Formats: sequence, C-alpha cells, structure tokens
Amino acid sequence: KGKVVNHKICQSVINTTFRMTYSDVNEMLAGNPEKIEQFKPIMDSVSAMAELHKILEDMRERRGALNFDTSEARILVNEKGMPVDIVVRERGTAERMIESFMLAANECVAEHFAKAKLPFIYRIHEEPKAEKLQRFMDYASIFGVQIKGTANKMDQLDLQEFMAKVQGKPGAEVMNMMLLRSMQQARYSEHNHGHYGLAAQYYTHFTSPIRRYPDLLVHRMIREYTNNMSQETREHFEEVIPELATSSSTLERRAIDAERVVEAMKKAEYMEEFVGQEFDGIVGSVVKFGMFVELPNTIEGLVHITTLPEFYNYNERTMTLQGEKTGKTFRVGQPIRVKLTRADKETGDIDFQYLPSEYDVTEKVDHKARQEREEKAKAFRNRGPRRDRQNGDFERRGKRGDNRNHQDANGRKGSYDEKRKSSKKPDKRKNQNRPHNDNKGRESGRRKKKGNKPFYKDVAKKRK
Repeated sequence: KGKVVNHKICQSVINTTFRMTYSDVNEMLAGNPEKIEQFKPIMDSVSAMAELHKILEDMRERRGALNFDTSEARILVNEKGMPVDIVVRERGTAERMIESFMLAANECVAEHFAKAKLPFIYRIHEEPKAEKLQRFMDYASIFGVQIKGTANKMDQLDLQEFMAKVQGKPGAEVMNMMLLRSMQQARYSEHNHGHYGLAAQYYTHFTSPIRRYPDLLVHRMIREYTNNMSQETREHFEEVIPELATSSSTLERRAIDAERVVEAMKKAEYMEEFVGQEFDGIVGSVVKFGMFVELPNTIEGLVHITTLPEFYNYNERTMTLQGEKTGKTFRVGQPIRVKLTRADKETGDIDFQYLPSEYDVTEKVDHKARQEREEKAKAFRNRGPRRDRQNGDFERRGKRGDNRNHQDANGRKGSYDEKRKSSKKPDKRKNQNRPHNDNKGRESGRRKKKGNKPFYKDVAKKRK
C-alpha cells in the first residue's frame, strides 16, 4: 500500500482554482467551520489528499525512512528588516502533505530514467561512515538507549527504532540532531546510489525548477528525452552532468553556510536588547572550550569554560564537563539556567554565563581525569628528552645537577651540565679583538676599514 502503480511524464499546465496557505489547510482539516465553508468546493479533494499523505507516510516508515524531528527557526522582521520575534517553525498536516507528494514525484522520475538507462542527475545519500556512527552509538549507550546493528552495517529500521525510544524524553531533540550529524551529506551525482535517509532506491530533485538548478536541469533533460532526443544531445548530457553534479553540490553547501551566517546574525541582533536577562535552556553540545546552550526558540549561545566557577575536565567519550572540586557535571540534553552577557550582530556570536539552579547535577568526581591532567602538565614542564651534544645519548632536561649518577653509552658518569662544561671547546674568537703587541712590538687588533670600503669586501677581493 502506497506504491506507485502507474505514472505518466509529459508537459502540462497547472490550473490554480483556489489560493490557499498552509494555515488555511491545517485549520480546514482541523474542522474550522469558517475555513470549511470558504473552501467548500474542494473540501473533498483536500480530505482525499490528506488520506493519501497518511498512506505514503506509513509506507516510507515501513521501509525505514528516517524522520529527523528537529526544530527550525522562523525569524519575523518588520518593514525595515529588523527582527521583532523568533519562533519555532511549525509543520502541520498541510506541510507534511506537500512533502509526501514531493517525495513521491522525485522518486518516480528518478526510477523512470534509471530504468531507461539514460544520462541523469540523481540526489544520493550514502550510508554513514562507521567511525561517526560508532561514536554516536557509544554516546547513545551512555544516554541509556542501545542500538541494534553495528557501526559497519546499520539498517535504517534499527535507527528508526532508536528514535522511537528517545521520543518524548529529555534531550530527545538533541539526540536526533547528533544522529543527523553522524550521517553523510546528501549530494548530486550522475550515478544512482540510492538515498539512505529516505530508504529510497531511486531519488532526484525534480519539483522545484524555479529555485534549484538541478531541478531545472532535470526538466530540460525530460523535455529532450520526450522529444526524440538525438545521439549528439545524449552525448552532451553524458559529458556535462558529472561536472554539473559536483558544482551543484559545492554551491549548495555554500548557500547553506551563507543562510546559517545570516540566520546567526539576525538571531544575535534580536538578542541584543536582552543582554543581562536570565533564560532556561538545554545543553546542546559539549566541547573542550565550553558548552553550547539552546533556548526554546532555537537561539544558541556559548558558555565558555573560562567563565565557569571552577576548573572543569572534558570527557570526550561521554561528552561531559565535570568540576574538579564539586563534581558538578554538564552533559548533552541537560537543562541549564544562563544569563545573556553578549550578542554581536556583526559576527553572530552569542555568549551566556552559567547560573547555579535547581537543574544542576553533581556526580562522583573522576580523579583519573585530574591525574592525567597533572601528568601532562608535569611532562610539559620537563619538556621531554634532549639529545646529548657530545655522544648522542638521550637525557632528561630538568634542573641543573640532575642525573649526577647517570651513566651514558660510553660508561661515563655525571650530570648533563657537568658534561656540557667539560666538553665545551675554547672560543678562539674570544680575544681576537683585544689589542696586543706582535713580535715586532707593534700594537695590533681588529683590522679597520680602508676609507669607506668595508673590511669584508677587501677580504673578498683578495680571495678572488
């Protein structure tokens, strides 16, 4: 149920009879009498579309498609472009319904041309790399959830089961984001390798030719293929598609990065007026230099480790920060109270300061981490081995007089400093500039310049 049984690809015209928004459709499907009356002529069609969407959604879930339920920000601006509010973007039935039809169309077109063995551009998503997936599995076990399968071979249904287990728990959204980051990035390719995240055997981008170049390219190819394409045209597509796929993937990443930068700048600009205020948030990620805290409206800021009240050790395996004295611990998904200390709209940076609260968690202090840190500091002070200048033997560089009973490769004893003094050769140049009398009683010393001519040029001339 939910599989396409027949399709037709041809040039067509979209005939719009009603202009509706996502909100209109969501309210109508929710039973709003006013909206039902307003769109009465198409009420049955919209209801059938919602039913079909549910069938397609269930089909994708059965085959193992991953639904990363993460929050997206919606930035509201005034007529001058100034941000006035930031809210979480909602995804109701109307939004998901359009998405279901879009996915079905993209899969259908990709399968059609893959089976026709024609040059084509695909949207592919390869299996996650074992190293990243293993790190996520390790953290998930610490979180209290086991994942079936191995890092080298992970089925989508196993990941789907994991996401169902953490749904509704504290930090579930953070776990979904961490799983998303462990995936490889989707890209464009002339070869069909399927789409891991959608659990689809064939996939392309076809539905948005007015805003995405790969979609426009697909439409152009469809037009050529359906109009008695020549051999010359086929060879042209075979030649240009690999380069176009690579450049489209690169430019997509660049566009996403630019979008993130602008979003960060607008968020920082919005938060400037709230400097000094306190907020409750969630620890989104923990790193060596601190932790990133996310507020309910998706705004994220840094609590730098230097602003914490004591020394904190970072545990990379558990992704936690723990205080050396108190044992106070910060981990991903943990609630936290912070104060906004800085918001820079030019860089997009937002800084928070940690505030003690009822959310704080204290655990047994990991003395091993402190011991390792002290050993590293001691090793750094000693600066490691240093080669003996005289015989090539290695000795520890420490305080003067160390290793007095040390025996080198030649059986000689004594400290490094003593050897250095004994092996030091006299400097023949030490007294060469001191005036003295030669054997004829004439006072001599360093040779002087002849006129304005430097001495070293005179010597060079004589050598020639």
